[in-house]
Amino acid sequence: MRVMHFLLLSALILLTACSSTPKEPEYTTEADLYNAATTQLNRSQWETAIKNLQTLEENFPFGTYAEQAQLELIYAYYMSNDPDAAIATANRFIRLHPQHRNVDYAYYMMGLSSFTKDKGMFERVLPTDLTMRDPGAARESLANFSQLLNRYPDSAYAADAKKRMLYLRNLLARYEIHVANYYFKRGAYLAATARGRYVLENYPRTPAIPDALAVMVQGYKELKMEDAAEQMLAILRTNYPNHPVLDSNGQFNDRFRYGSDERSWISRLTFGLFDKRDPPGFDTRDLYNPEYQKPARPDRS
Repeated sequence: MRVMHFLLLSALILLTACSSTPKEPEYTTEADLYNAATTQLNRSQWETAIKNLQTLEENFPFGTYAEQAQLELIYAYYMSNDPDAAIATANRFIRLHPQHRNVDYAYYMMGLSSFTKDKGMFERVLPTDLTMRDPGAARESLANFSQLLNRYPDSAYAADAKKRMLYLRNLLARYEIHVANYYFKRGAYLAATARGRYVLENYPRTPAIPDALAVMVQGYKELKMEDAAEQMLAILRTNYPNHPVLDSNGQFNDRFRYGSDERSWISRLTFGLFDKRDPPGFDTRDLYNPEYQKPARPDRS
């Protein structure tokens, strides 16, 4: 009997708790939906804001707040870490409203979203070397920002887009140097040299230029193209005399290329078959570009 009373009391408490749980208010008018979504965005309640903005768009597609709600939806998707949805929504807004006074914002948000769409949860929290990542998203982001500046050079977002483009160009140039270092370790000297040339031609005035020149010097030396190597070395020596690949006389330092002459006992016993001495990777960011600064998060206003 006591067990029965206990069960009935527990059920009564549960029903009372359920009945006292506040229900989410229902919004029936366009203005109510928009105002509620705006409040939720300001409170960082992204999922609830997205739900109300979607409801507004579905029920009032030609209403007073419809176009602004679509712009707010782009921002809400971006802030909720759903960059694919943000890009899709921005693309749709551009197709539907190509002459809208705020269409530049849609292009701007496409640039931001495409840069972050390949980031995982841990990459957003833990520090990672973004120059080692697949550059596809960065290239897409750079293209989107370029489109914004080409179409709307006087946009309110132009200045920030330029800063982000500078950051992306530096990142992409450094990625090419990482690839060149990998090719050197694989003995693919022609491919490594081509990466250095690509940086010189496509990312001038980036902090990776000194290493690109060093890559080309080493590549040409490995390919026995001494004249080309000397030309690149002269440019490197003139413009970046403090590059660590240069010795005190301004000559290309073979020790830097191949490491110490000291061989381990494993290398001696195996005649170099194991414990091979790989050339060190060119990476002078600490000398020519001490930090990559990430821009602040966007303002949707």
